[in-house]
Amino acid sequence: MNATTFAARKLFGTDGIRGIAGEAPLDPTTIFAVGLALAHSLRHRSDNPAVILGRDTRESSSGIAATLAAGLRSAGVRVESAGIVPTPAVAFLARTHGFQAGVVISASHNPWRDNGIKLFGPDGFKLPDSDELAMEDEIVYHAAQSATRSIADDQTSQTPVEDNAGFQADYIQFLIDCLPGLKLGKLRIVADCANGAAAAVAPELFRRINAEGSAAITLLNISPNGRNINDGCGALHPAHVAAEVKARGADLGLSFDGDADRCMMAGAANNVLNGDAILLAVARDLKNRGLLTGDLVVATTMSNMGLEAALKRSGIRMLRAPVGDRYVLEQMLEHDAALGGEQSGHILLPHLATTGDGLLTALVVLDLINRAGKSIDELTADLKVFPQVIVNIKVREKRPLLSIPTIADAIRAAEDDLKDSGRVVIRYSGTEALARVMIEAESEDSMRCHSTAIADAIRHELGI
Repeated sequence: MNATTFAARKLFGTDGIRGIAGEAPLDPTTIFAVGLALAHSLRHRSDNPAVILGRDTRESSSGIAATLAAGLRSAGVRVESAGIVPTPAVAFLARTHGFQAGVVISASHNPWRDNGIKLFGPDGFKLPDSDELAMEDEIVYHAAQSATRSIADDQTSQTPVEDNAGFQADYIQFLIDCLPGLKLGKLRIVADCANGAAAAVAPELFRRINAEGSAAITLLNISPNGRNINDGCGALHPAHVAAEVKARGADLGLSFDGDADRCMMAGAANNVLNGDAILLAVARDLKNRGLLTGDLVVATTMSNMGLEAALKRSGIRMLRAPVGDRYVLEQMLEHDAALGGEQSGHILLPHLATTGDGLLTALVVLDLINRAGKSIDELTADLKVFPQVIVNIKVREKRPLLSIPTIADAIRAAEDDLKDSGRVVIRYSGTEALARVMIEAESEDSMRCHSTAIADAIRHELGI
């Protein structure tokens, strides 16, 4: 999806609705309207629809969940809650427990002040863009009505939905069942739970898969206080777990983000391993076992050229999708691919799950390490990463970038100079007010020169 499309959208980005909690579009009136619009959509398909809710650890998540549930209930939808669980847990529960939709209250890797609303269908997949866009006009309409506003502000309609701990237990069992017979051996593992949703699940999950007690597992950042989610920790700050791996003499580090749908890793050599490295290791393993359909992997425009080269050496093709795990999945379904993912750590394994799952990714890699008898460093040793820089620029609006002459000129200059020796990817974030400049090149000097020129042009024309 391009920047022009994002600019035209009122509420939904690449991963649901996102913003600062308490401010539009995450004010009580709009949140209630989201619940109401979703309820109306579901009632067209079912006489007695039910929705499963899940949330992360932000201090605003419980209130948003209660308000959205009030909107759903006002239109006759039954609402149940799994409590604090990873985003993929809600996808799993919607698919396996007969719910017509799943809703996650989370802003993923964003700071604690932000929050968001993610929607899943009864099949466990994120709602397609067309469904979300169809809901937008109704959400905006209801949010503008004074009657809806008075209902949303009526605290008696916002009785919290009681959490059912059984849902969390079902999700943990699902993860364990995905890798039957998983053995950790004597691995020394450090896992950073980002003070997010993984903190509610990881302790019990790792206790159970390490029932023999042979592995040494250290869990970090498992004490959320509502404001410390992603704060200098987790998948957004993978150097933290890399340093802990080195300090503790561990074999492997795992970093989850706030809603635990992505996983980054670190090896014993104090190196951060992102989603590209994970894709390489898992792709080769699937190919060796005859499970990589079409010898194909779907990555994104942000994936490093080094990944493409390493996969090619192993006889594996790589397709690039737009950034966003939903777009990776679209390409995977179109080409019947068994593996896809993003550099950010979203890894998609459709034979196991319908969406990215950081904890599942961790278990898959742990199983691979055990069967291969090699460390994660050894499994990814030949991944030679091209110099790459990503610059984020805060913007006040999202105008089509190529329609602005100074920005278009800077982009064309970079493309003409780099040709086949690099890549230029400029896009708007689908979840934040940011423009992202990614330059990849054989020459680090060229990379930095062009990234600076393009970023300066965007900052001058659109910056805050």
